[in-house]
Amino acid sequence: MTIQDEKVVSLTYTLTVDGEVKDQATEENPLEFIFGLGYLLPKFEEYINGKSVGDTFEFVLSPEEGYGVYDKEAIVELPKHIFVIDGKLQEHLLVPGNVIPMMNQAGGVIPGKVLEVGDAHVKMDFNHDLAGKELHFTGKVVGIRDATDKELTDGLHGERACTHDCSSCSGGCSN
Repeated sequence: MTIQDEKVVSLTYTLTVDGEVKDQATEENPLEFIFGLGYLLPKFEEYINGKSVGDTFEFVLSPEEGYGVYDKEAIVELPKHIFVIDGKLQEHLLVPGNVIPMMNQAGGVIPGKVLEVGDAHVKMDFNHDLAGKELHFTGKVVGIRDATDKELTDGLHGERACTHDCSSCSGGCSN
């Protein structure tokens, strides 16, 4: 069996950035996902497509293929008052280096790293931690199987399952 759309893939990998290991999945705790449903970076999936159990891989993703180029426009100053909840400033969150989930204009959640805290503003960086970096992956395919209908609908770990009345979703809920 080979890696292709709608297969559950298990693999080990080591992600190295600038010579430093940033992430790993081991044989004892492999990365498992349904191939072709957009769980991984598209170029990562392209590099492992067609591989079989036991095959190894090694490739480098450019910033454009990974998490994008570093965008200076993604560093913004926000008014400090937006961190007031129930009349109290959430000072424990406003620590340089702390990552805070924020809501963007489209209603999505985006993590922002606190860079500086001033008297009236908080400077935050909304770039991904790996933006502007080359991602060096090495690994091995340790398992491949057909995804079940339930996994294709709900996700491997239930992440795609509906949390509301799906009668209007025609079986393809993305909410």
